[in-house]
Amino acid sequence: MGYTLHDKLVVAVSSRALFNLEEENKVFEEKGLDEYYKYQLENESKPLKKGTGYRLVKNLLNINQYFDTKERQVEVIILSKNNAATSLRITNAINELGLDIVRSGWTSGNSISNYLKAFKVDLFLSADDNDVLNAIESGVAAAKILHSNDNVHNSLGEQVRIAFDGDSVLFSEESELIFKENGLEAFIEHEKQNRDNPLKMGPFAKLLLVIASMQEKFPTEKSPIRTALVTARSAPTHERVIKTLNVWGVRIDESFFLGGSDKYEILEAFGADIFFDDQDTHLTLSSKVVPSAKVLNKNIISHENKQS
Repeated sequence: MGYTLHDKLVVAVSSRALFNLEEENKVFEEKGLDEYYKYQLENESKPLKKGTGYRLVKNLLNINQYFDTKERQVEVIILSKNNAATSLRITNAINELGLDIVRSGWTSGNSISNYLKAFKVDLFLSADDNDVLNAIESGVAAAKILHSNDNVHNSLGEQVRIAFDGDSVLFSEESELIFKENGLEAFIEHEKQNRDNPLKMGPFAKLLLVIASMQEKFPTEKSPIRTALVTARSAPTHERVIKTLNVWGVRIDESFFLGGSDKYEILEAFGADIFFDDQDTHLTLSSKVVPSAKVLNKNIISHENKQS
């Protein structure tokens, strides 16, 4: 039997998530696909800058040093809309940076999301809205990577640090929609009445469960991966969150209930290698200090469009 991707943490990243390809994407948007391919071929030997997802990928791959080759816990796969002919620039950059990435898929412009389940993907990071939405609809945790400055590549160390928002990320959008439609008082009352009813799983709940199962292989103080919940909730609405995680049997290493205050300073102090949120108000600030990605939600987007 060949090597299997089952029982691994499988992360798929687009080339624009791993590397800074904003200049190249501008060529595509302004001059079209053929000129983009031509540009990539002509610059095949030109080094690429690190993208927002680089820090997360590097630290995730470091986890494999604790295991034998056959028992490695993390696989990172490049899934790109480039074609195979233009892929060499990407793979050259991967090799130069010493990233242990051996699997890739090149779709020549076709949707990447069609191949996520075939690769057993647990997390997909892309700069393309449609691919992210399609991935979430197919049951894969996915987020739109946000462009960041070079400062966000300065990791606190090799330990992977992942921070999550709560509603519409780890949990379903049900409570968030009540807040948006009826206001804060209605939201608080709803959460108090349902404090003993676990929240439904959101798009990133399965990813958290996979991470939790990996953490169980290590003593708590020596785990190579650490998680944080950073949410705008506060007392008394935090009670339902804590009870929900207990029902799921999931350990969150650090939890912050901020009552609507800014998240970015907490995230910088935590040293997040990636922060997942669905709100631009938080992500605009967080992306300046830590790698950040937006969790798109069709129900929330539809509601906001109706409101505008």
